[in-house]
Amino acid sequence: MPIYEYQCNGCGKISEFLLIKTDQTFIPQCKRCKSKKMTRVLSRVRVIRSEESRMESLADPSKWGGLDENDPKSMAKWMKRMGKEMGEDMGEDVDQMVDEAMEEERTSKSEEGLGD
Repeated sequence: MPIYEYQCNGCGKISEFLLIKTDQTFIPQCKRCKSKKMTRVLSRVRVIRSEESRMESLADPSKWGGLDENDPKSMAKWMKRMGKEMGEDMGEDVDQMVDEAMEEERTSKSEEGLGD
């Protein structure tokens, strides 16, 4: 069964649609803002992997090369990569939390610099 992705021309959100009957006319509607002004985008290929395969991939030391636990941006990238490996969509809430944590880190560093 084909899954099609469309990007909203209004808010930019990408929405996925499972089309069971491809012989019928389909008009996509944005799942966020309900706009019908959508553009079809080229979807990435998805491969179903076993949990064992995903865990082996996470255990690969080469995947940890750029990780710096003291850098919020590095940790954010790692969290997103780990979420993708586990097949979990971290969602916009996690992105927002990471952005807020990075902003707090920047603010505290700039305040430390002013205190000297």
